[in-house]
Amino acid sequence: MTNIKLISLLILSILISCKEESTNKNQSVDNHKKEVLLVGTFHYNNPGADVAKTKSFDILNEKSQLELEQISSEIKNYNPTKIFVEWPYNEQKELDSLYQLYKEDKYFNDSLSDFYLKNEIFQLAFRIAKKNNQDKIYAIDYLETEFPYQKVMNDIESSNQMELKEKIQKIIADHTIEFDNMIDSDVSLKELTFAENTKEFRFKSNNLHNNLLPIAGEVEDFNGAYLTSEWYKRNIYMWSLIQKYTSDSDERIMILAGSSHIAMIELFIKENKDWKTIELKDVVVK
Repeated sequence: MTNIKLISLLILSILISCKEESTNKNQSVDNHKKEVLLVGTFHYNNPGADVAKTKSFDILNEKSQLELEQISSEIKNYNPTKIFVEWPYNEQKELDSLYQLYKEDKYFNDSLSDFYLKNEIFQLAFRIAKKNNQDKIYAIDYLETEFPYQKVMNDIESSNQMELKEKIQKIIADHTIEFDNMIDSDVSLKELTFAENTKEFRFKSNNLHNNLLPIAGEVEDFNGAYLTSEWYKRNIYMWSLIQKYTSDSDERIMILAGSSHIAMIELFIKENKDWKTIELKDVVVK
């Protein structure tokens, strides 16, 4: 073997070794990322506060309650060390008190309003946390914001942006129709929840908030941009609280929030090299 061939083989060997070492390092880093189970949801009690007005789903019927047991058991097996929910962060003490009653089997009674009886926090998050022997559920919602949707639509009308108006209304209408059709078809809770966690839904939600609403009105009209900035503010505050509450020992956490919130939070996680996401479909069997 000539010296040139020998040198070439040595160089090739070194390059392969370096590549393998680099791959192993990347895998090691990835394995130490904090994993976030994203659970976007519709509101079980459906207060009608969202722009999209959808039909209500009966979370209290026997079929749904059995599904909640299955979903919560499978997420319990995933073993998230902390659970974060869409509850005002400055009302943590109230949430703590309610969860304590739940753990003691003293929570549900006939006098509860629909919100406290049906809400996904009490029906799903509490259920998972109790099964997993967790002492606390973490409140992360931030409500000191405003969303002047009607002003945005007025700007669109006055500036004659009919194409933009149609795009916005179509996104909202399509989601409403699809959701209502699923309810009319008597689909399961799991099917509805999986539908709220698709890439397509998240893209449409983020596209609406981040790309369409900000361009409403004339050059000097900023109601659309202001609405988006308030939406961004609410979600980045939620993400801030999640990070602050998460310790080094928390390898797996779960976030339960409205599906449009989850769509934004997923964007923030993607920009953080120390975190990664996992989807409900990877934890709960269809």
